[in-house]
Amino acid sequence: MAPHIAAIQADLAAAASLGDEATAEAARRISEALGSSLHLRLLDLLGDAALDVNGQLSSGHVEVRLAGRDPELVYVAEPEPEAEPQPTGDDQSARITLRLPEALKAAVEAAADRDGVSTNTWIVRVLSRAQEPRGPRVRTGNRLRGFAQS
Repeated sequence: MAPHIAAIQADLAAAASLGDEATAEAARRISEALGSSLHLRLLDLLGDAALDVNGQLSSGHVEVRLAGRDPELVYVAEPEPEAEPQPTGDDQSARITLRLPEALKAAVEAAADRDGVSTNTWIVRVLSRAQEPRGPRVRTGNRLRGFAQS
């Protein structure tokens, strides 16, 4: 974004050069002060563009990602739906009594509702995933994912 901000600042300086030396100096100071504000406004513009594009996509979405002060628009494909984890063994009628704090119980029920499944099915899925072997986690850098709205 630095080239775009510099171009806007140069345009302001060119317009101010039509006046006297004091006007040009005042415009230079104003354009330096506006640098951060211009950066934020351009980020807002990229965020709005990503939201507009997302509304037109049938699958996936566009994210605005920042690496330092440099933004980029990135298309992210929707992940393939996970296959329903099947319990190991033939016996699917094993029972367990579980005592939970009321707040945790409510959170589990809400998560199951969001996924459109029963509480029991949700708990079985979570426990099955927790038992799956996982490879070492690879750190890819200090990046934030997602988007911000104002």
